[in-house]
Amino acid sequence: MTGLTRTTPSREFNQLRREMDRLFTDFFPTRSGEGRDSAVWMPRADLAETEDAFLLSLDLPGIPAEQVDVTLEDDTLSVSGTREVSQEQKDGRFHRIERHYGRFFRSFQFATPVDAENVEASFDDGVLTVRVAKAEASKPRRIEVRRNTQLEGNSGDGAHAEETEIEVNTPEG
Repeated sequence: MTGLTRTTPSREFNQLRREMDRLFTDFFPTRSGEGRDSAVWMPRADLAETEDAFLLSLDLPGIPAEQVDVTLEDDTLSVSGTREVSQEQKDGRFHRIERHYGRFFRSFQFATPVDAENVEASFDDGVLTVRVAKAEASKPRRIEVRRNTQLEGNSGDGAHAEETEIEVNTPEG
């Protein structure tokens, strides 16, 4: 009798994704003096955008806030630090080790200019949250557009000009 083996495509895709991440990490150097090749692992991150800021959440369980460095240089946010091995196994042996220890590094380049003077970081329950405000020049600006029936605003037949507001994004800078 032949046994059936269940395959898990998601596990194979995750392994492929990790290998691709490692490949790209090796080829693209960082802007700051931090070397990605010195990083042992990369924490998971969520990056969201609102009208006036970028919000980054990074999972850093078991790492004290004092061991996390956050820097902003040329519209690139970098987060680095170290997770120390907290326990030494003396009796028995490990059957599986999945948690990463050692140096970590992540960087995020913003396509929109950011305000380096308006960055806030907080650390709660193993999650680092960084709010990076967008520069004023990159925020959407409302421009009033007027519709006139004539240059003078009066067609002579009693019709008057109407005003309509339309949101227009203008890149300034």
